[in-house]
Amino acid sequence: MNAYNSVSRRRFVRGCASGAVALVSTRILGRHAFGQNNSNAPARSGAAARIIPLNTGWLFGGKFDSVATGTQFDDASFTPVTLPHCVAKLSWQNWDFKSWHDVWIYRRHFALPKDSKGLRVFVHFDGVSVGATPTINGTTLGEHLGGYLPFNYELTPWLKDGDNVLAVAVDSRWLDVPPDGAPVGPRRVDYLEAGGICRSAHLELVPSTFIRDVFAKPANVLDSGRHIDVNCTLDAAAADNQPVQVRVELRQADRVIASATESATIGQPGESVVKLTLSKLGDVSLWDVDAPHLYDVVATLLVNDQPVHDHSVRIGLREARFELNGFYLNGRRLQIFGLNRHEIYPYVGFAMPARVMRRDAQILRREFNCNMVRCSHYPQSEAFLDACDELGLMVWEETPGWGYLGDDAWKELLVTNVHDMIIRDRNHPAIVIWGTRANESANDVPLYKRTRELAASLDDSRPTSGSMTSGSRKTVQNWHQDVFAYDDYHAGPNGTVGIDRPVEGVPYLLSEAVGQFNYTAGRRFDSYYRRAGDLTAQTAQALRHAQAHSKAAANKRICGVIAWCGFDYSSLVNSFHNVKTPGVADVFRIPKLGASFYQAQTQAGAPPVIAPNFYWDFGKQSPRGPGKDAAIFSNCDRLDLFINGQKHATLTPDTQRYPHLRHAPFFADLDLDGGAHPELRIDGFMGNRLALSRSFSPDPSQDQLFFEADDKELLADGSDATRLVFKVVDHFGADRLGAEGEVKFEITGPADLVGDNPFVLADSGGVGAVWVRTKPGATGRVRVTATHSTLGGKSVEIDIRRVES
Repeated sequence: MNAYNSVSRRRFVRGCASGAVALVSTRILGRHAFGQNNSNAPARSGAAARIIPLNTGWLFGGKFDSVATGTQFDDASFTPVTLPHCVAKLSWQNWDFKSWHDVWIYRRHFALPKDSKGLRVFVHFDGVSVGATPTINGTTLGEHLGGYLPFNYELTPWLKDGDNVLAVAVDSRWLDVPPDGAPVGPRRVDYLEAGGICRSAHLELVPSTFIRDVFAKPANVLDSGRHIDVNCTLDAAAADNQPVQVRVELRQADRVIASATESATIGQPGESVVKLTLSKLGDVSLWDVDAPHLYDVVATLLVNDQPVHDHSVRIGLREARFELNGFYLNGRRLQIFGLNRHEIYPYVGFAMPARVMRRDAQILRREFNCNMVRCSHYPQSEAFLDACDELGLMVWEETPGWGYLGDDAWKELLVTNVHDMIIRDRNHPAIVIWGTRANESANDVPLYKRTRELAASLDDSRPTSGSMTSGSRKTVQNWHQDVFAYDDYHAGPNGTVGIDRPVEGVPYLLSEAVGQFNYTAGRRFDSYYRRAGDLTAQTAQALRHAQAHSKAAANKRICGVIAWCGFDYSSLVNSFHNVKTPGVADVFRIPKLGASFYQAQTQAGAPPVIAPNFYWDFGKQSPRGPGKDAAIFSNCDRLDLFINGQKHATLTPDTQRYPHLRHAPFFADLDLDGGAHPELRIDGFMGNRLALSRSFSPDPSQDQLFFEADDKELLADGSDATRLVFKVVDHFGADRLGAEGEVKFEITGPADLVGDNPFVLADSGGVGAVWVRTKPGATGRVRVTATHSTLGGKSVEIDIRRVES
């Protein structure tokens, strides 16, 4: 396993481990939600803290029946499931929202540890789509609305020795809840939201008074007076006149860099905030996109000088500023180069585990060379944000919404979502901007004044914004945000991507561009970048993204472009078989031709890349090959092309048409007679040194099946999973255009296959993926064999190891 996933695994295990238990107080207050915690964050490992994972052992009963919430209900007929879980059985396309638009029932039996007497017990859900009403031992706890943020309930007053029953009614209908609620129904939102308990859950056992939340805000990081302002929120079940102390430490691994201690008195039940400052930080390293240094801030609650609870958060020290002349990270101007991301996957919707979420960050940062991602159009998994912190991938995070504003109750939920998003995620250094408006919504001045002021009260270290459309440019005086973020969809006079002049007097960022906008017609959003679709459209995608980034970079007033978008996703809007195709990668996260531009935009010193913006094919769609102006994206200085071993052309980057890219594309005349089955070789040179050579075959008789797993090792926790990619390639390994046939899978060992079996390649353009998901507690070796209807079979093996305690 590589170092990237080793970090993921260690942090996962730490977050699920049980801490030592020290009994401190039996006073109990039946309060509800408390602050952040997740299975991927640094553990609260101090005394009187215990995390009990609740991902396994759930029973799914299908459609809701109120009798199923009772303790005496016989749930023997329910289906065992593991979280995260989707209520509907899905393929990778043709999703039908009616398959999940209902109310569903889950049940979970649990017994508390014998040494938990005197501790308060909370249940924590990371996300349930879209409404949840838990019941504990027959007592209903109240409804939570919203599918993208965590929520908690205190269970303490209703727990008993022995078997406890937690039942959850999950309402996955079209509710009056952001981003939903419009009378027209799911077609009003440009993404499908499959229901279920789609993220993790756990119990947390804490003492009577505990540390509910820690916000560690770096300040003045670029000068010698750098420090960290720390707010520790205490939650007390009852008043207690004896003083307590809060100690905070800045740590790098086991080394304590700075510390501070403050005394407090719990004068009344509920929340209180203790403020501390970590100073004299010395020569700490800054978090940067190329060097994402991270530290832990550990807060410990002490009573009579004895630790009773601690809470650890991970931070990075950095300064991120949006100015009139661009974006500045740690004092240097940095052009934002990014893509939007939906957290929607084939087969399971939002219900993928942490490892798979983290893989998206790795693709965006390491394969597509992005330095920023926009979490469109909702807060996304903390596992994804953790990976962004570690990889140096900056984040725009925004509240759920898509072009619609509901009634007053709806707007109150939007405000609540802004609050909960910031409380959960304000320690992530990767996040550099808060989206406090519903995406592309009307300019509701009172509402967005509230959300902006709320954001500033919770975290004044980041600016606010929200994506705007052309009408908003006419009313900028009412806009009330720190950064004008514009979704720029218009064509230039010659049918290429147009980039508007920035709005004056405010920092300016392009939050979307390209997408499925029809630049040829100059209107409509009906450009379908399907791998199985029109070849001319496929080759246009990368060039349009290149035009957007190059033209935006020409104007230093523009902070950069976060283009639309990284991955295809399920939608009812301008889609094909209910899959929308603006992604430079498909729903399986497999790069399309559109990704060739991003793959080549590497930093200095990166490995060589040669990414043709074409398939080497002489079939029905391209009988004479790629044509006269075929684009090749590369970070090399020059390319030599050979046809059947004979020198065909020497190419240099087209910096005249693309003057503001890190690596401009190369263009070649590849209009050829395909009857001779010409073989292509591209040699890439750095200076005079041959850095990379790639070859491409036109002969499908030598095609083969490619089959590979992202990871060779998984955890036997019942949730862990990895992707298995399969596709038809030529005998050099290059993707084959329009490959067809059927792929069947056989799996042996302690894991399940998630995906279509068999998989028909025609609609996906010759590529696809399935996932392998582990079984709770089952270790050993998994072998998966993929067999193509004409190309034979390939196998992969994955080791499933036990979860360390």
